[in-house]
Order: sequence, then structure tokens, then C-alpha cells
Amino acid sequence: MTAIQDKLIIRYLGITPYQDTWQAMSNFTEQRDQNTIDEIWLVEHSPVFTQGLAGKAEHLLTNSNIPVVKSDRGGQITYHAPGQLIAYLLINIRRKDFNVRSLVTIIEQAIIDVLSDHNVTAIAKPDAPGVYVDGRKIASLGLKIRKGCSFHGLALNVDMDLSPFLQINPCGYAGLEMTQCRDLGITSSVAELSPLLIEKLNQNLQYTQIESFINEH
Repeated sequence: MTAIQDKLIIRYLGITPYQDTWQAMSNFTEQRDQNTIDEIWLVEHSPVFTQGLAGKAEHLLTNSNIPVVKSDRGGQITYHAPGQLIAYLLINIRRKDFNVRSLVTIIEQAIIDVLSDHNVTAIAKPDAPGVYVDGRKIASLGLKIRKGCSFHGLALNVDMDLSPFLQINPCGYAGLEMTQCRDLGITSSVAELSPLLIEKLNQNLQYTQIESFINEH
């Protein structure tokens, strides 16, 4: 019989509004108990700026018709839109015997490994969470821990309009340039990269029984 900490549910949710998904994540985390199976939600969001708990208003440089949502995740301001692969990790890290730093490292390494499989060399920075290619940021991350469980997660730029990033100081860094898979010669879509990302994450998360569901919470 598979132990609860070895089970994982993957949900492919498609394009969803940020606030609806955030509320669902928060509810899931609040209601879960020691018998709740961990989940990873793979989504894309309608265009939105999200501002983390450390977010400062001055990092939003211009006003536009893109909504700004103050979120309870860690980190500063970032941008989400279709063409970006978002993975929300709803994991009981206490049960898996992880801490926040080890989970951040697992996430960053998974993204680095996905890019490496496509002949792109990327790195993580100890002082600035995320993944970078030649000094440009290709993936952001922000987490929230409640009752020993994580939610929120990572956003990998795949094939999107990057211009709204010019309206902010991404992750609080003035002049930080963004990049994406398409501009680095990776032609795979969000849908094609999603299972590869799960594979790379699981090399360190080490679930042995994984179920997948499409378009359902």
C-alpha cells in the first residue's frame, strides 16, 4: 500500500483567473489534513500583475488596464499571462521533511533541468530566487507556507508577450531583463513542457504514485 506522502495529484487547469485560483489554493491548504494527498496545479493566467507580501508600490512603474492583485505569496511584483507555464505546489513539506529553502532549490533545479534538456544553460542565484539565462530572468517563484504546507509556486516564461514586464521592476529589480523559451530557440508549447516540468520536479520530490486530471479542481 502506497504511503500518503508518496502520492501526488496533478491538475491541468488551463487558463484561469488569478484570483479564483489563488482562493482555491488557499481554501485547499486551509482545509487539508494529514490524510490529504499533495497536489500540483498547472495553469496559465489571464493577464495580471501580482504583488507579493514584500511588494512595494514603486515597483509598478506605469498604470495600465492590466489589473494589479496583492497576493499573500513571498516576493515582489511579477506578471502573468497566457504563454507562461505556472505550477502551484500544494505540498505538505513537513510530511515530506523539506524546509522552504530545500523546496525552492528543488523548483529552481527542475526548471534548470527542463532548459538543459533543450540545450539552454540556466542558473539560480542564491540572493535572488528564480532562474536566469545570461543575466535575464526566465522563471520566477514565490511560495507561501501555512500549517507546514506550501502553496503558490513557479512561473516559467514560455511563449508570451513580455512587454508588460517593462511596466514593472520585475521581482523588485530595476532594469531586470526578462526572457522566455521561444526567444532561446525552444519551440515547445506550455502543454508540451508541462509533463517534462513534472518529471523534473519529481526527481527530487520523489512521488511514486501520480494521478493526473484535466480542467478540474
